[in-house]
Amino acid sequence: MHERRIRCGEALYIMLRCKAMAHAKLSTKNQIVIPREAREALGVKPGDELLVVVRGDIVIVLQKPKSHSAAIRGLARGTYPKDHLKKERESWD
Repeated sequence: MHERRIRCGEALYIMLRCKAMAHAKLSTKNQIVIPREAREALGVKPGDELLVVVRGDIVIVLQKPKSHSAAIRGLARGTYPKDHLKKERESWD
């Protein structure tokens, strides 16, 4: 069976289902320019705030949500069976 080798950048792109993937270079002042493709995919403009998330050796740049509670709402949906909370509460009696 022929196995295709996937480069690290390609694997990350596939895993995250990215809208854009571009290269950026760190300047001598430790700054980067967010490539046009990435800015357009995020829908950001000058003055917008971004979140920089570091997970191991991976850096993810996200548009800062206007409301953090709205951004995480429903994140755990489907984690537990439908009647889990009811059963838990009944077990307290």
